[in-house]
Amino acid sequence: MSVKTKWLNAIKWDEHGLVPVIAQEVGSNDVLMFAWMNREALAKTVELGEAVYWSRSRKKLWHKGEESGHIQRVHDLRLDCDEDVILMKVEQVDSIACHTGRHSCFYQRFEGNAAGGEWVTVDPVLKDPNDMYK
Repeated sequence: MSVKTKWLNAIKWDEHGLVPVIAQEVGSNDVLMFAWMNREALAKTVELGEAVYWSRSRKKLWHKGEESGHIQRVHDLRLDCDEDVILMKVEQVDSIACHTGRHSCFYQRFEGNAAGGEWVTVDPVLKDPNDMYK
């Protein structure tokens, strides 16, 4: 085991070689998004100082903001007590983390009770996704 990769070996990767990552905004502490990383994505994130995820649907690395310009500058990486979830504190460039053009991917809030309810959109679209992805 290389000294350079020892820190990667401390992580409990799932059966697909992935670890869940929560991106939280530095300062506001807003939870911006949830995504996955493999070893290569996490190593690249550390190398660049910007978030690089593993896209399960596209089966490739995804440098956050590569198309939209809404990159995430990494300020802090933390591993949870079970060593199987990463919390990443980021500066979200242009305040848009979600592909829907919103600040956070968690823009729907449950309103109701056990007898019934609904998911209500509570955060505005800051930029039309059609203008972000051409």
